[in-house]
Amino acid sequence: MSSTPASVTLKPDVRLPLLVVALGAALLPLPLHPWPTLVVVLFGVFLLIQTASLRLEFEERALIVWQNGRELRRFPYDQWLTWRLFAPWLPGLLYFRETQSIHFLPILFSPGELREQLELRVGELEVPKPEGE
Repeated sequence: MSSTPASVTLKPDVRLPLLVVALGAALLPLPLHPWPTLVVVLFGVFLLIQTASLRLEFEERALIVWQNGRELRRFPYDQWLTWRLFAPWLPGLLYFRETQSIHFLPILFSPGELREQLELRVGELEVPKPEGE
């Protein structure tokens, strides 16, 4: 029997895009309306489309980013140097660094599942919060 966990695809989470759209609507009373509202709401709609089309799959050796069933990018775990979740209660951002590059991804997925899979697959590479946060 293999000790390798099965592949897991994270469930989408629309909280961040809806929060951004709500923030845009809250900007309506500003004197410069409709421009700030339009920009923020359009960004929220963009995030909503990304939430519907993107999937993160944690497989045995790599994190795979899928868009509409097509593989966009593969991030092998053995190249990860560190990772951190910023404001996972919003949800916020996933930061991770590989040997060649740094990545920031909006958390458009279940933050609890994301943390669980990162700890299981990548391990103790989480950067501790700086003091005062």
